Amino acid sequence: MKNPIAAKTDAAIGKSLYSKHCKSCHGAEGYGDGPKAGDMNGELGDFSTSDFQAQSDGALFYKITIGRDDMPEFSKKMPSDEDRWLIVNYLRTLAE
Repeated sequence: MKNPIAAKTDAAIGKSLYSKHCKSCHGAEGYGDGPKAGDMNGELGDFSTSDFQAQSDGALFYKITIGRDDMPEFSKKMPSDEDRWLIVNYLRTLAE
């Protein structure tokens, strides 16, 4: 899937959505060290790594939408595709 939203569009909204829905597990900087991380069984990953950043926007959007392992699907909690794309764009700002 191609990201329909330009990278810098509504960056503050993407950060706010990340803080609300992702930060508790993935941490403020995306290192996988949020306060709920210890309760998770799977690897939360590090969003700053080159391996993570090498994934396509579409792959990240899919994982946010569908979920994976302990990560819930966000298509119900966040029904707006645009909101999930804004989170993808925010994840790109967490690169090393």
